[in-house]
Amino acid sequence: MTEQNNSNPSVVAPEDAEKAALAWTHTARFLTTASQLHQLPATELPEIAFVGRSNAGKSTAINTLTQQKRLAFASKTPGRTQHINLFELGPKTAPDALFADLPGYGYAAVAKDAKRRWQKVMADYLELRRSLSGVVLMVDSRLGFTDLDRQLLEFVASRVGNGSVKLLVLLTKADKLNRREANDALAAAQAVLGEISTDEADVSMSLFSALKKSGVGDAACVLFDWVHDGVDAG
Repeated sequence: MTEQNNSNPSVVAPEDAEKAALAWTHTARFLTTASQLHQLPATELPEIAFVGRSNAGKSTAINTLTQQKRLAFASKTPGRTQHINLFELGPKTAPDALFADLPGYGYAAVAKDAKRRWQKVMADYLELRRSLSGVVLMVDSRLGFTDLDRQLLEFVASRVGNGSVKLLVLLTKADKLNRREANDALAAAQAVLGEISTDEADVSMSLFSALKKSGVGDAACVLFDWVHDGVDAG
């Protein structure tokens, strides 16, 4: 398990690798939306899912990573988004990856039956979606892993443990923490992720602030490497 910092292992300078990775994430464009798992298109492209609590800043993080203000809909009403939204990346004539924006979970005002339905959809997606190759979990750095975050980790733990699905945890809203609090947040996250880490697992974490744009380049490099197997981003 690693804490990310200029993670691209290629021989190019870190700033060049970051620039290329951000140029790649910027190509993200809407593909389709689905309310049920079977409605998603079959694909051979690697798929990276973004998940997190309704108020963890998931949509904002996606928009920041892709440098697009409204790619992922950031509703003022948490829990409003009730679909899986897919986005293509790479050249339009030859896309090389997909981002999947999953509904936020844990918002109290959502009806119980809707919560149960979406918990089932998300669990099935994380356990069964064949093209899923990576998960980006947004955790509010001020709260740490909640019980619901831990439940979500359980859905994907076996696939992370055997190395078939990679995991990046972004500790969001890190601009609201001082240095001691940030270090404590990283230590607490490492303890939780240590429970699912194995020799085969690819698990990393990073402080992230959409407001200050901190951690954005590092996260983009991680995702680029997941898709391109660490090839030269330049």
